[in-house]
Amino acid sequence: MLNKWFSVQAGADREGALDDVKALVEHADFSWTNPNRMRSVVSVFAANMAHFHAAGGAAYEWLGGVVEKVDKMNPQMSARLAGAFALHKRYDAERGALMRAQLARIKELPGVSKDVYEVCVRSLA
Repeated sequence: MLNKWFSVQAGADREGALDDVKALVEHADFSWTNPNRMRSVVSVFAANMAHFHAAGGAAYEWLGGVVEKVDKMNPQMSARLAGAFALHKRYDAERGALMRAQLARIKELPGVSKDVYEVCVRSLA
């Protein structure tokens, strides 16, 4: 039930959604090492079209940081999260460029996992 509550919050269409998601990952019941909990917040927010793809790219930067953090704990989950940037060609030039920039940055991280590296390389091709 708690995962559902996190999902509803992360997917909400309201002003300040990114700030809400940042607060959710600081919640006492959130755990970076619990894949279901992480999906209920991070993956749901990445699917929140109106707010994840908001102009300026702040959400892209945030997700890029999450991918970097999670890669050290769970490369498969991190690769799945990095996949949110894979559809960069479907968006306008500005958003596409911001997503590609995150893919390029993540790909060059020292010690990036093979899983994440492959997602980045395929997405940038």
